[in-house]
Amino acid sequence: MNDQSIITIRPGGPDDAPAVLRLLDVATAWLVERGRTGQWGTRQPSTDPGQIARADQWATSGGLHLAMRGNRVVGALVVGDATEHVPPATEPELYVRLLVTDRAHAGLRIGARLLEHAAEVARARGLGLLRVDCYGGDDRALVRFYEGCGFTPTEPFTVVRSGREPWPGQLLVRRLD
Repeated sequence: MNDQSIITIRPGGPDDAPAVLRLLDVATAWLVERGRTGQWGTRQPSTDPGQIARADQWATSGGLHLAMRGNRVVGALVVGDATEHVPPATEPELYVRLLVTDRAHAGLRIGARLLEHAAEVARARGLGLLRVDCYGGDDRALVRFYEGCGFTPTEPFTVVRSGREPWPGQLLVRRLD
């Protein structure tokens, strides 16, 4: 096994916002190529001022973790507080705010490894609950991905967006040992 096949995870920081935007651009293009525009739309995140500001906030939040293959960022995880569009947790939790991987490295279980890293972070903080939400539309493939990583779907929800179609979401939970 050469060093390029090894995935490591490192903390992210302020200089990593462009890498997060690149991953989001790649993922958005991949979804658009497959006609799956309901999840993130068609606009490249790196051209959207709101997404640029969000990536900067994630990069400075202390919750950004990056999957590395050699010197290349191949995945990003952001953990922190729950998003405003889901019901609050009834116990202390760690919330997955973003999970995105580079589709050019599909098959390496990068997303699953980042989610396991999130579980390790939660356990280290003494937390027994990990939650995430995702796009719950189309064929629910993303929901099935999270189920395969040990999450259980709970409440579906809808995000109403001005001038756009409503966004169907799914909240999922994972209990930690």
